[in-house]
Amino acid sequence: QVQLVESGGGLVQAGDSLRLSCAASGRTFSRYIMGWFRQAPGKEREFVAAISLSGSRTYYTGSVKGRFTISRDNAKNTVYLQMNSLKPEDTAVYYCAASTAEYLQPEQVYDYWGQGTQVTVSS
Repeated sequence: QVQLVESGGGLVQAGDSLRLSCAASGRTFSRYIMGWFRQAPGKEREFVAAISLSGSRTYYTGSVKGRFTISRDNAKNTVYLQMNSLKPEDTAVYYCAASTAEYLQPEQVYDYWGQGTQVTVSS
């Protein structure tokens, strides 16, 4: 079992940067594959990025590749999403999620979700 709390969202201008954080409870954080998702107004939830147990492997959706970086610090029970060169199209509620799967795969089922943090990018 794990509980997730996102933070770091806010209102920024196009081209700016933000770093989102997701703090996890418990002592077994390193056993979970972690991911970030987002949901824009009027749209379905979209996969953004995922990271393996040790942080050695990552996946990104094509629209953020080269601009966003997912990382984790297992000693701090925290996963991060560094977002650079933000665009108005990145405006959404961003959610972190945890998976109990054994391997990081492009298609992944996530078992636990945070409450979300709002990111708004103005033009």
